[in-house]
Amino acid sequence: MTKKDNTSLLSVNGWKSLFTVEEKPLKGLMPFEKVVLGYAVLTTLMIFFLYTKLNNPVEMLLMRARFLAILLAMWGVYRMVPCRLLLGLRAIVQLSLLGLWYPETYEFNRLFPNLDYLFAGWEQDLFGCQPALLFSKAVPSHIISELFDMGYGSYYFMIAFTVLFYFAVRYQEFARATFVIMASFFVYYIIYIFLPVVGPTFYYHAVGVKTVAEGVFPNVHDYFLNHTNSLPSPGYTDGIFYQFVEDAKAAGERPTAAFPSSHVGISTICMLLAWHSKSRRLFFIYLPFYVFLCCATVYIQAHYLIDAIAGLITGVLFYLITMWLSRDIKA
Repeated sequence: MTKKDNTSLLSVNGWKSLFTVEEKPLKGLMPFEKVVLGYAVLTTLMIFFLYTKLNNPVEMLLMRARFLAILLAMWGVYRMVPCRLLLGLRAIVQLSLLGLWYPETYEFNRLFPNLDYLFAGWEQDLFGCQPALLFSKAVPSHIISELFDMGYGSYYFMIAFTVLFYFAVRYQEFARATFVIMASFFVYYIIYIFLPVVGPTFYYHAVGVKTVAEGVFPNVHDYFLNHTNSLPSPGYTDGIFYQFVEDAKAAGERPTAAFPSSHVGISTICMLLAWHSKSRRLFFIYLPFYVFLCCATVYIQAHYLIDAIAGLITGVLFYLITMWLSRDIKA
């Protein structure tokens, strides 16, 4: 890549580099695109294997066809005009498609017996209670509720801003940072496919809050094969951020993806990438949102406390592994 490609967008030359045709353009797919393609191939094989058991296998296959068309179209346009702007758009497109891949984990894991009774039981054994059931009652403040909901909602902005920050300010490592985030996401998705844990908001609704409060955790077997109802989130129901979280739940939440918490895991990775970027200002701007987000996962009953702890551990682990795997990646 040329020196101009590596210039921060905070400078005049940086803005010019957005449209400058690269002298040595990348010929193949970007590493983060290869990750998505690999996941698409893996899950396509699973669709064929489970074809008669899935609700909408044809639609799932068509989605993959559309994904492949978009992938090839973006690659083709970049090859015709290989500039920094189009390379960034390739990353933005794949990040935006995460919202389509996530709900599909439910289509797969709903076919397996639910395991929440085990996780709720382990939670009880470890802490002597259900933190997700008691947290909001112990901290009923409207202000705290809104701060936690704000933190939970900031998850999406932390991901987008981390990628944009690397694109604008640390361009040489932009492709690497995007790969770290994308690869970690899809490892989480694979875990969710084969580990059917839905989290407190769905499990408590299924068995009853009174039953859970009594320390009884029934095995619901294949209940979530056909049920997707959840408890309303606790907190200040008239709050702006509360409504934002509830709208996000209504738009794309499914009884899936509880253990480990990808909200905690991916936001931990964003924190580590912020530190790696040597921008301490970015790290400390993220810090309060990160703390609120981690607390919110249990407060709003999206996760058991052990989910959040596992999210922290796997976030650090995935960061270290993907950073090592991507050590030679340059934008």
